[in-house]
Formats: sequence, C-alpha cells, structure tokens
Amino acid sequence: MFDLDLIISGLANAMTLTNICYILAGVVIGQIVGATPGLSIIMALAIAIPITFALDPLTAISFLISVNKGGTVGGAVPSILINVPGTPESAATALDGHPMAKKGKPLKALKYGLYYSFFGDLSSDIILILIAAPLAVLALQMGPVEILALMILAFTVISGLVGNSMIKGLTAAAFGFLLASVGLDPATASPRFTFGMLDLYDGLHLTALSIGALAMSELLHGMVNTRRGEKSAASIKINSKSKEDSHVSWAEVLANKFVAFRALIIGTIIGAIPGLGSTTAGFLSYSITKQSAKDPEKFGTGDPRGIAATETANSAVVGANLIPLLTLGIPGNIAAALLVSALMIHGIQPGPLLFEEQGELVYGMFGAMLIANFCNLGIAQFCMRFWAKVISAPKTVVFAAALLLCLTGAYVADGGTFAAFIAIIMAVVGYLMRMFGYSIVAFIVAFILTPQLEESIIQARLITDGDITMLVYHPIAIALLVLSVASVVFLGPRGNRKKKAKNVTAGDEKNA
Repeated sequence: MFDLDLIISGLANAMTLTNICYILAGVVIGQIVGATPGLSIIMALAIAIPITFALDPLTAISFLISVNKGGTVGGAVPSILINVPGTPESAATALDGHPMAKKGKPLKALKYGLYYSFFGDLSSDIILILIAAPLAVLALQMGPVEILALMILAFTVISGLVGNSMIKGLTAAAFGFLLASVGLDPATASPRFTFGMLDLYDGLHLTALSIGALAMSELLHGMVNTRRGEKSAASIKINSKSKEDSHVSWAEVLANKFVAFRALIIGTIIGAIPGLGSTTAGFLSYSITKQSAKDPEKFGTGDPRGIAATETANSAVVGANLIPLLTLGIPGNIAAALLVSALMIHGIQPGPLLFEEQGELVYGMFGAMLIANFCNLGIAQFCMRFWAKVISAPKTVVFAAALLLCLTGAYVADGGTFAAFIAIIMAVVGYLMRMFGYSIVAFIVAFILTPQLEESIIQARLITDGDITMLVYHPIAIALLVLSVASVVFLGPRGNRKKKAKNVTAGDEKNA
C-alpha cells in the first residue's frame, strides 16, 4: 500500500510526453466548455469518455480529470463578465465577480478567480493524496455486511441532500435501481426486463445512459429555454490598460488568506460527502464568509473576499470528491460517477482494493492531477482574453454541435443505433426529471452502484445465513444503519419543513 517504488513509478508515468499532451488538451477543452454558457463539464465528460477507449488507462483518466479541472476555471469567465454562470458551481462567483467587472476591473476579477481556484484545487488534491491510502486501508477492514450498510447510508444521504425532497430523491434512486436491474441476474444468470431483446441481455450501457440523462437532457433544457434570436454576448470588454485594474499582486492575494483557508476546509469537507457538490460548497462558503465579516454590506459590490470564498471552495471539491470514490468505490458527484464508468471501461473496479491491485495507476493519477493544476493556471493566464470571446458564440451553433457530438459519442461508445436510441430516450427522461424536480444525481449514482449493491446483498445473506439477528456481530453495520434512519428523519420530513419555512421567510422579506 505504501511501496515507495510503486509511488515513484506511478508519478513517473504521469510525466510522459503523451500524458502531458492529453492533460493540456483536456484543460483547454474544459476551459472552453466552462466558458461557454449552455454547455457543462458533465456534458463534456460524457462526450469525452468514448474518445478515451483506445488510450492507456492512465492517459484516459488524466484527460478526463483535466477536462473537469479546466471547466471549473472556465466557468468563472462568463459569471464574471456577463453574470451568466458557465457552470453551476461558478454561480456564486458572479455575486462579487460581476460587480468588480462592472467597476472597470474585469481582468482583475478574472485573475482573482483564477488564483484562488488554483489554490483550492491544488490544496484539495494534496489532501486527497495524503488521506486516500490510509482511508482505503480502513475500508479494507469492512466486510460485505458493513459495505452493504454503508451503501444504504450513501443512498439515503444522497437522496436527501440532492434536490428539494427526499421522497423525490428516493424515487429517482429507485428508478436507477430499476434500470440497473435490466440484464442478467448476478445470482441465477436469468434474464430480467429484457423482453426478448438480445441488446438488453448485457443491461443498459452506462455511457449511453449518462450521455442522454446528463448531457442531452441539459441541451434539451437549454434549447427549450432559449428565446428566438437570443445570443450570448459579453457586455463587458477586457481592454483595461491600467495596471491597478488588470493585475493582482501577491499582497492582494494574501490579504484574503484566512478566507481562502476556511473556504478550502469547507470545500474539502463538502467534496468528501457524496451528493453535495461544488455549487453547495461555493454558496455555503460565501454565506459563512459574509456572515462572519465585520462589514457584510460590502459583499455583492465587487469584494475580492467573495471571489476568494467561492472559487477556493468550489475548486476544492474537484479533488475531494474522489475521496469516497477511491476509498469506498462510491462516486462523490456526477463527475466522479463518470470517472467510474471510464475506469470500468478499462477493466478497473474502483474501491479500496484499487490501491493494492492498481497502485501504480492510482499514484499516476495523483501525479496527473498535480500537473493538470499547473497547466490550468498557465493556460488560463495566457488565454484569458481569448476565453472571454468564447462566451459570445451563438447558442444555436453551440447546441447543434454538442447534440451531434452526444449522439456520435453514444453510437461509438456502446455499439450502434441501439445505444443512440437509448441516449435519446434518456434525454427526454432526464429533461422530465429536471422539470419535476427529481434528482438526476441520485438516479445516476443508484444506477452505477446497484450491481455492487446486489453483490453485497448476496454475500451478506450467505454470511448471516439470512438471519437478521446476526447483525449483532457487526456493530459497525448497525451504526451505519442507524445513521441511515437518522438521515431519513433529518433530511426527509424535518428537512422539508425547514426548507418551506425558509421559503416563507424569504417571501415575507421580499414582500416587506
């Protein structure tokens, strides 16, 4: 687990010329997608997965991670310049980034966002590297009964935290269970829900399903909500020649070091909890920073503390959301779930055994993450003015090109028209889920984890001989099940009451 030669070999593999070229390409693609309103990093990852089929596993994962990291930086560009978040996690950045740009300091705001994003991303990666292996060692001490209880806890927490209703979250997860059941039963090898179709004997392919439910449904949502003749155009130009308005000194960056460190802690914790994500981290960090400030009235007027709080926190999630994936095999968010599909395509099973079976790959991935951070910083610093022009691309062109790429990706990834047909169906299903408030995150995570859940159930039944009283010999499992019940209580009816009370209060304040 801690073989120094293995670690050095893995890091050396990450620094090959081929790997670095793919990291650079991933960062550039991610930044372009992030800077283009209407597109999303999830969409880019879903489309990019089929491209990685012919690549070495390390190169493939490095490329996808780089796309994810680049998108976090690129998403801040339209948030700051036109007050339209390029990605959901950059929405909180607009609160102070756009006012600073309107004051004639767009370059300064962009650089603030870049530097704090780099700090948050790099720091969370270092934390991941330091704690992932020890946590994996602890996870290996857990048997099938404990793993089953842990997965039940993960489902209840994700269903409760994502979306406005735990009932809808659990319904979305149940739908994921249902679709994941299509194919052959793992215990008896008998067909389930195949309806005599040979294409369904292997189940619904994750790539086609994720491209449809995530990428194409978002495109559908964007097309429906785009008005005729509407275009994305930057209303703020970044032609400032004043050094004070276009440069950020070390002293200015370090002036908010305590805000950044607090945001790093918030983002890392949020990222390590499955289901929360970058958007939650950014708004939570901003809210805490504003409430703890002596002059909260300055927030929302272009205060650099607001940019520091949001960009550090949402970028810290990028590395931290791999903690549950690498240690327990549970995706922290949708981006991590797509990385699971990429790993599985290359015959690699995520989880605590990954460090023993693929230690060189894991440490190579860690090295690639560190390289991607510095590439992200350099490319964004050099191309900042160009990314600002990307946001003026007409939505009609963007949506049409992205839709074509999605269908092509599904066709190539899963073998033909049947996969494309599944992607189209899931695009409609995903759009309806978004419209009615059902969590796509809970649905995707349930779909991915169901095979492992079924395997854990079979193993747990064999160990306990079907006797539920045997749980007394598994205190860790009992504790996890108690936490699952508690999460249903506190994130379910009680959580909904709190949300309704908050909405009523907000409505009263607005009316007043």
